[in-house]
Formats: sequence, structure tokens, C-alpha cells
Amino acid sequence: MDKEKNSSLTTQLFFALIPLILLAGVIYVLLSGGPTKIFQTDIPPIEKLHVLRHTLEKDTILLDCINSGPDAVTIAQVMVRGAFWYHEISPKRTLNPLETARVLIPYPWNPGEPVGIVLLTSTGLTFDYEIEVASLTPKPSMVAFGRFAMIGVYVGLIPVALGICWFPFLRRLGKRGVGFFLYLTVGLLAFLVFDAVTEGLKIAENMPSNFHGPALLALGLAGAYLVLIGIETRIQEKRGGLKGGILLAWLIALGIGLHNLGEGLAIGSAYVIGELTLGAMLVIGFTIHNATEGIAIVVPLLKEQPKLPSLIGLGLLAGGPTILGCWIGAFTYSQAWSLLFLGIGAGAILQVIFIIMGRQTLSETLSLINIFAMIVGYFVMYGTSLLVGAS
Repeated sequence: MDKEKNSSLTTQLFFALIPLILLAGVIYVLLSGGPTKIFQTDIPPIEKLHVLRHTLEKDTILLDCINSGPDAVTIAQVMVRGAFWYHEISPKRTLNPLETARVLIPYPWNPGEPVGIVLLTSTGLTFDYEIEVASLTPKPSMVAFGRFAMIGVYVGLIPVALGICWFPFLRRLGKRGVGFFLYLTVGLLAFLVFDAVTEGLKIAENMPSNFHGPALLALGLAGAYLVLIGIETRIQEKRGGLKGGILLAWLIALGIGLHNLGEGLAIGSAYVIGELTLGAMLVIGFTIHNATEGIAIVVPLLKEQPKLPSLIGLGLLAGGPTILGCWIGAFTYSQAWSLLFLGIGAGAILQVIFIIMGRQTLSETLSLINIFAMIVGYFVMYGTSLLVGAS
């Protein structure tokens, strides 16, 4: 019997390996002579060059580029403000698909002025890149980390803490008042989902097509949604787990924290490339906008007896990631990471919305006062977002 089983297993493995062996043979034939020789035509190569990030040092411009096309690209010349300019490229000028290179351009740029750069390939194709406002790129240091941490505190921690301070007032509301603010929370969170998805799609448009930006956004959204469902189910199954309202508050704080991480990434990167002036109006705009997030966190706790350390922890979880996002955006910004975090934040908040809605009856959800509350919550976030854009 053992011999028959071994013989059967060997036969199965043999038949399983046949397609793999044939596939390897086909690939060898394609690559042995080179794909360009097999499919050689008179059609010119498809060249795509994408600037991932620029760095400005004193009298120096650094461009990190990637070949985002299917064919090799050779960077032949560099023009700055319409004039050919001396430059150095490392590690090499010719980039195969998905290879990267750094272009060093000694150029006396002036702070606050735009700089237009054109990269010319060996075939004469041009790729434009615009530095809208030139500013010195900060280098990692204790001073720089402290500066961006303070930005995160102002636009993340403080606003969320101010929103949580509404808790004593909300506790004095009756049942209808609590229901109103619960559905107001749904409206607030719904805008955050919409904001994260639209911001992610905007980033995806500027990413190399090889990265499949929309798919990366969808991965973050679906992944966070499913992971949080698993976490909630596991916690509820454990004896002595968190109460419903407390658990929901922590999930809301986690979702908002992930969203604020993406917000911090945008702030840090925008500050580095000179597109953001951190004036008083900007701080006020973010403060008002994010203060509404604090309200969303404490609404599920209105029937609970949370202690002060719990409220502090919720505020840190929701607002603290803004600091981390500012650090990442300022020193190691990546469009792919930013897009992924925006998707994760959207998925986490979407799952929280479904938890809130799932705990209510259909008659409660469809009541006029609750529908009105959701609309009010959405437009409150929309209105405060206008303050951020205006500043």
C-alpha cells in the first residue's frame, strides 16, 4: 500500500511540474534572444520618466527619478528655466524599467521663486518638472523633528482634545439628543472617508502607472476594513472585553488616527516642497476642522463612565499620528505610502460607520431628525475643510 501511495504521489508531482517546465522553456526562448529582437519593429520606444521627489540644498537641486515605462530611457540633457545646464546623474544615465537615478543640478535657486526643469532623453523626448516655490529642504535633526512635532500638535492633538472637551456638555443631553449626535458622528466620519478617497485618487493620478495607484488605495481601504472587523469580533468574543460604547470609541479614535496620519504626511511633504505657508489662518482652519473629530470620539461614551486616562488615551490615539505623519512626510515622503495610509484611514472609518449604523434599528436610521443630523455632520466637516483650503 505504501509503495502504491508513493507511486501515486510521484505521478501527481510529475503532472504538476509539466506546465511549469513548459512555461520555463517558453520564457527562456523569449529572453535568450532578448524581447527587443523577437518583437523588433520600426515603432519608437515608449519612454516614461517620473520625478518622485526633489530636494533643495544650497545652490543645488536634486531630483529622484524613476523609469515608469516599458522601455529603457537615457537622460541626455537637463534644462533649467529654458537653458541647458550642467548636471550629474548617478548611478547611470540609462535606466531600465523601474530603475531609479538621482540627478544633481548645481543651480543658484532663489527662495520663494519657481524653478522649471526639463529632462531630455536621447530620443529628444522631454519631461517637464515644476518646483512651484523653492525652499530649503529640511534635514533630519532634533530641531527639525521638534518643529514638525509642534505642527502635528497644533493641527492634530490640540484640536482633537478640544473636541473631547465637549463630553460634559453632551452627557447632559437626553436620549433624543444623544441619538442626534450619534448620527451627526456618522456624517462627520462619512466626509472623512470621502476626503481620504478623493485625496488618494488625486495622488494616484500623479504616480507612475506601474504602481497602480487606485489598486493600492483599494488595498489599504479593504485591508483596514477587514482587519478591524476581525479585531472587533475577537474582542467581543473574549470574556471581560470592552463594553460596546468604549470599544466603539477606541475604534473611532483608531480610524481617525489613521486618517490624521495621512493628513500629517500631506502637511509634511507640502511644507518641504514649499507649497504650504504655516500661518495663523492655516492653524485656525485645521483646529476647527479636527475639533469635530473629538466630538465623534466621545459620542459613543455618553452612556458610559470613562475615566480621564481613557479620554487622554483616545485623544492621543486620534491626534498623535499627525505628528508621525509630519515626520514621514518631511523626511522620507513617498506617494505610495501616502496613498496606502489614506486608503487604510478610509477603510477604518468606513468600518466604524457600519458599526454605528448596524447597532441602530432601521426606523431610527430613517427618522427625519437622524437623517438631518447626518447631513449636518457632513456639511460641518465640509465647511471646516473650506477654512483649511482658504488658508
